[in-house]
Formats: sequence, C-alpha cells, structure tokens
Amino acid sequence: MYEQYYGLSEKPFSLTPDTDFFYQSITHREALNVLLVAIRSGDGFIKVTGEVGTGKTLLCRKLLDALDTEYNTVYIPNPYMSCNALLDAVVAEMGISDKLDNENYLACINEYLIDSARQSKTTVIILDEAQSLPEESLEAIRLLSNLETEKKKLVQIILFGQPELDEKLGRSSIRQLQQRIMHAYQLKPLNQSSISAYIHHRIRSAGYTGPELFDAAAQSLLFKISQGVPRVINVLCNKAMMLSYASGDFHVRKKHIEAAALDSKVSVPARPVAHSRYHGRQIATLSLVFAALLMMGSFQ
Repeated sequence: MYEQYYGLSEKPFSLTPDTDFFYQSITHREALNVLLVAIRSGDGFIKVTGEVGTGKTLLCRKLLDALDTEYNTVYIPNPYMSCNALLDAVVAEMGISDKLDNENYLACINEYLIDSARQSKTTVIILDEAQSLPEESLEAIRLLSNLETEKKKLVQIILFGQPELDEKLGRSSIRQLQQRIMHAYQLKPLNQSSISAYIHHRIRSAGYTGPELFDAAAQSLLFKISQGVPRVINVLCNKAMMLSYASGDFHVRKKHIEAAALDSKVSVPARPVAHSRYHGRQIATLSLVFAALLMMGSFQ
C-alpha cells in the first residue's frame, strides 16, 4: 500500500510479533535481562505480567531467540486447555509423544528432563497468555516444577500473562504455586520520551532512510491517545501513514493521528469545535481510502 511511497521494504507497524522490530525500551530491556539471568541461575519459576498490548508476546519471542543451543525450549502460545491437554501439548513440543504410556505424563516428561540434563541442556517451558490457564492446569504446572534432582531444578517455567494472572495466583487454592515464583516483572507502557525513538526504530527497521517522518505535534498526540501502549501506537501509526500517503502528504502530522484515532474509535483529546467539520472529512476520507485499497488488493 504505502510501502513504496515511503521507500519501505515492509510495513513498519504490523501487529505480528516480529523480533526484527523489537524495541529495547527500558522496561523491555530490564524484563529480558531479568528473564535471562533468572534462567541461567536456575531459579525455577518466573512470571512476567503486563496490560494488553504492552509487548508480552514479542518479548516472549525475543527470549526464545536469545536462548542458545544450551537450552531446550517448549513454547505454548495459548494454554487455555484442560490439564491433560496442556501436558499433551508439552509432550508434543518436546517431541516425545511416542514415549507416552497410558497418559503417564509426569513420568514421561521427567525422563526427558533427566536425559536433557545429562546432555548439559536446560529445559525452559514458556506459557504465553497464562492468565487463561484453568486452575487444574496451573496445578499441573506446579507439579512440573517439582521435577528436580538433589542439586537443581530440571525445568525452568516462565508465565507471561495479563494482570488477571496475579489475581488468579492470589487464590488460596493455588497459593503453593504463587510461593514458588522466584522472580516477577511487570511490563510498563512506553514513556513520552520513548515515543520518538520507538517510531524511529520501527520505520528504520522497515527500511526507511528519509527525514523525520512524524512531526512533534503528531508524536505528542500519539502519546496522549495511546498512553504509551505499543499495540495502540502501531495501529494509529499504520493508519496515519496510510492517510498521509492517500492525501498526497509526506510527513505524518497531528491531523493524521487524530483522524486515525477517531477511525479506530480510540478516545481523542477535545479540540475546538471550529475544526470538527474538517475532521469529519478526514474520517470520511480515511474510510474511503481503506475501502479503495482493499478493492485494489482484490483485483491484483
């Protein structure tokens, strides 16, 4: 769509968790460091929480990339499943489904972990969206954490989840699991001073080599609307760039961010009534642009 117009090799604000676009903000860099140090220390249980859209899944993928051949990784992206289904998924990720005998999951997994330890490999189980884990499945995770030798844990378990995970772990019925968490980190949104660097990083990673694309007023409004949540920033920047391209502009300005926010039904700070007619046209234009681009795509 607008990639050629801006000299891009790909869209800079896609919502897919592409590690090539990982931006090391203070909070994301700290979280990654905490995870790597905790894993290398063999501390067993780690938890990372953050609101929707703060970059948990991208951090999770970055962690997977950072773990070298000394580690066997098991990644469960959507653990909303029963206890046996979850253990079945773990066994499948380990590649030992053929060794499972009469659903004796723990014995099968324990044998795999002991064999890995003999090869000087550490096994790391990562569960994304862990707030969706049923209570019985959380108990299964606790039982996995019991697998250990006299010297060390055989498995490191990392839970990534929304704040609801903390509420679930706070229940008295699963307090034993909460007590086993050795490290916890809460991801925070970007601060205002990081917005410019974040945008710069994303567009440069997509191949942009031109001058500053988003002006200061656009960046300021972008922070006010998004509150620093990366997913919201990506949605608004993508739409704003599309609108700028469609209207023949080059730089992304405040009017483009405002129109993108209104189209996305995101709350926009109040502005003088005198400008409302113009922004009504902007919204109509943006809707027509999306429709036209979709139609163009369908004929290619």
